Amino acid sequence: MTGFWNIGNEKLSSSKLTSLKPYFYLLPSLLVVFFFVGYGLYNAAKSSVAVEEGQPFYYHYQQLFQEGVFLNALAVSVWVAFISTAVSLVIGIWMTRRLVRLFKQDHWKFIAWFPMLIPHFVAAYIVFLLFAPSGWFSSVAFQSGWLENMSQFPLFVNDPYYIGVILTYIWKEIPFVILMLLPVYQEMDMRYEDVSRTLGGNGWTVFKTVEFPWVWPVSLEVFLILFVFVLGAFEVPALLGVTYPKMIPVLAYDWFYQAAWVNRPLAHAMMVFLSAVSLAAAFFILTFAQRWRSRWAMRREEA
Repeated sequence: MTGFWNIGNEKLSSSKLTSLKPYFYLLPSLLVVFFFVGYGLYNAAKSSVAVEEGQPFYYHYQQLFQEGVFLNALAVSVWVAFISTAVSLVIGIWMTRRLVRLFKQDHWKFIAWFPMLIPHFVAAYIVFLLFAPSGWFSSVAFQSGWLENMSQFPLFVNDPYYIGVILTYIWKEIPFVILMLLPVYQEMDMRYEDVSRTLGGNGWTVFKTVEFPWVWPVSLEVFLILFVFVLGAFEVPALLGVTYPKMIPVLAYDWFYQAAWVNRPLAHAMMVFLSAVSLAAAFFILTFAQRWRSRWAMRREEA
């Protein structure tokens, strides 16, 4: 009898170790991330609440939201992050569902994922060379006689609507969307698509009834990753943005390094605020995605 319990305990311990094995693999990288990011956030939070005597601890946060420069930077940052992420997600889903059968061959995967090998700064510089008023497209349009002079070319870089920044992020992030969604489409049973089309369903009907339950939670997670990344990225808006309104990372850099020392606590408060909002959004979105997967799995078992 004792041997039976020992065997049972050994099996239980073995299953626990197996379930914890992925976390052991991630532990070194997680320790590095938590150390550097955690230490940076701790210092930023400490500096953002360090106030003079008689001032409330939230003084710098109050000052931050009274700054019109910050509010404009927040608005343009959310605009750029939302548009570039939404467009990348829509195009990435469309390309994945159209080319999923081709992606079974490795060379098509390499072609689709090649832009991820290019650093964002280099990608921004390529967009500048192509879309600047003196760039390649304006030169071609002028040489072809479409423009009387190159100054008539539309402003796509260093423009107040951040079109060049959005273009850079779109062509850089579409491959990431494909990378994240391709395993989802490869796990689908495409026979359901054949059944839906046999019953007269069009492309939208197939996507809504067959693909959407699989794609939706992953799309939310991809949207979160890309949105937060674009919101906090520095190099692309620094190269292709304008002096006003600046995106939040550029404004934080200016306040921390180039402006008066009095603005450093505001830069810290800005970063702490964005980090807190990003963590809260991640918690709610990931929780919703996990619940969606659980409900969908239960429905599949019932069916």
